[in-house]
Amino acid sequence: MTNSSSNTDISIIIPLYNESKDIGVLLENLMPYKGKCEIIFVDGGSTDDTVSQVEDWITQRIVSSPSFKCLHSPKKGRAYQMNYGASHATGDILWFLHADSIPPADALNQIRDVISKGYCAACFRIKFDSIHPLMLYNSFMSNLRTKVRKIAFGDQGIFIKKSLFEKLGGYASIPLMEDYRLSLDIRDAGLSLFLAKGTIRTSERRYLVHGRLKTMVWMLKLQRKYRQGFDINELAAEYAQGPPHFRS
Repeated sequence: MTNSSSNTDISIIIPLYNESKDIGVLLENLMPYKGKCEIIFVDGGSTDDTVSQVEDWITQRIVSSPSFKCLHSPKKGRAYQMNYGASHATGDILWFLHADSIPPADALNQIRDVISKGYCAACFRIKFDSIHPLMLYNSFMSNLRTKVRKIAFGDQGIFIKKSLFEKLGGYASIPLMEDYRLSLDIRDAGLSLFLAKGTIRTSERRYLVHGRLKTMVWMLKLQRKYRQGFDINELAAEYAQGPPHFRS
């Protein structure tokens, strides 16, 4: 790994798609990273002003630093966008961050520390921006799953050595469960995904559309179907429709 003083040893890759409502919060929380890492936003064809917000922020607040860039993925989809961003990254470590997540203040130091101890891939503990009992339970179970089963999801801020990411072939080119698949690929390679001590705060917004409990149960069912070998495109279509009770 390069010296921790380098501003390119960590590349943060943030996939975007119509994040106009929430992107401002993330941008402000990224300000402390100026001059300390590379940040790559990858848009998947947003139809709102997400891209203009990011580009204005880079120009006005970052003064067009080459370490901050906004790319336009040739194909929409989180896996494709993250792979596209990774192909343009210069860092030894790739950190994939969701646009509605707020990382721990000392995230860069934590990442470097974890990698320096010999781990090739890891993620942060998760806490949702809600004190609702179901979301507290969801956070607890997500962290337990990562600790015990070594399975992480994207909203936990997965970070991985670029050399390993490339060896694994990056994220699988699938429309859903790409983070789940990456966790399995890491495990199949004989490696262990580490759970860092820091906590990443992420939005509960996707749980509010159809209800917290229904969404949690429905997502667990989709995960089980994926493990059982159901066609991923059918699962993606089911995911897009929402829980059965709410379908028209």
